[in-house]
Amino acid sequence: MKRLAVYCGSATPADPSYIAMAQEVGRTLAMRGIGVVYGGGRLGLMGAVADSALAAGGEVIGVIPQALVNAEVAHRGLTELHVVETMHQRKQAFTDLSDGFVTLAGGTGTMDELWEAMSWAQIGYHAKPVGLLNHLGYYDGLIAFVKTMGHVGFLRPQHQDLLIVDETLDGLLAQMESHQPTTTVGQIGAKDL
Repeated sequence: MKRLAVYCGSATPADPSYIAMAQEVGRTLAMRGIGVVYGGGRLGLMGAVADSALAAGGEVIGVIPQALVNAEVAHRGLTELHVVETMHQRKQAFTDLSDGFVTLAGGTGTMDELWEAMSWAQIGYHAKPVGLLNHLGYYDGLIAFVKTMGHVGFLRPQHQDLLIVDETLDGLLAQMESHQPTTTVGQIGAKDL
C-alpha cells in the first residue's frame, strides 16, 4: 500500500486521546512510507493527521470541495491540494488516489465516506481494503450493526468480512496488507442475490 485514504472528523472532541490517535496515524503512515489522502482540511482530526504526517516527512494529498475552501478550512501546507466541485468528485478522487481506506472517528461525513467505500467494494468499483480503527470502542455500535445486517440477510455472506476492524493501527494495517478482494455482486449469480 503506497497511499491510504484516511477518513475522519473535522471536529476536535473534548477527549484529547482522539487527536493523539489521529497524530499517531499520520506519523505512523509517514514513517512506513505510506502517503495520506484525506479531506484537505486543517481542523480537528483531519488537521492532526495531516500535520503529523507532514512533520514526519510524509506525502499528504488533500481533496476538498470548493465550498469548504470558501469557508476557509482548507489546509494550505500539503504536498498537494486538489479542489473539486462536489462531494462525489471528492470521494471518487479518494478512491482513485489510494490503495485502501482507513476510517478513524468522525461524524456523518466520515460515515458517508466509509459506507461508499464498502458499497463500491461490494459492487466491484474497487478491490481495495476498507479498514476501521475502533479507538476506545467508538465504533462498537457500528460493528454490531454490520453484524446485524449480515444476520438478517442484508449483507451477503461474501461481504460480511468486507470491513476490516482493529483497535490498534498496527493490527489494522497488518490485516489490510493481507486483504483478499471480495466476490463482487457482479460475480455472484442472480440466484444467489
